[in-house]
Amino acid sequence: MSKYRIKLNGKEYEMEVELVDGSAPVAKAPAAKPVAAPAPAKKAAPVAAAEGAVISPMPGTILKVNVKVGDAVKAGDSVVILEAMKMENDITAPKDGVVKALYVEAGQTVAKDDALFEVE
Repeated sequence: MSKYRIKLNGKEYEMEVELVDGSAPVAKAPAAKPVAAPAPAKKAAPVAAAEGAVISPMPGTILKVNVKVGDAVKAGDSVVILEAMKMENDITAPKDGVVKALYVEAGQTVAKDDALFEVE
């Protein structure tokens, strides 16, 4: 059995190599430490869009919700910011009115045609 010290990506490791049945040396590498996976994004529960609900034009992630239920909005006001393909998209109020319902929250992923909010 032979011992070797190697340096990999700036870290030093010690290995033991043993010949098995006259074949090439087999190295016993140090046990790899598991890397924590990033937390998955929240998945949107599909919401049946009520008549007049604003729907998502594309799949993406909700970055920010700029209003609360009961807030007054004017046509063109930014209600939700949707990130899709590394672009921030303002989803705006289609008309003057009051926010009747919000179907999404920040951090949630949505599919194309999922209901986002309603203005009445």
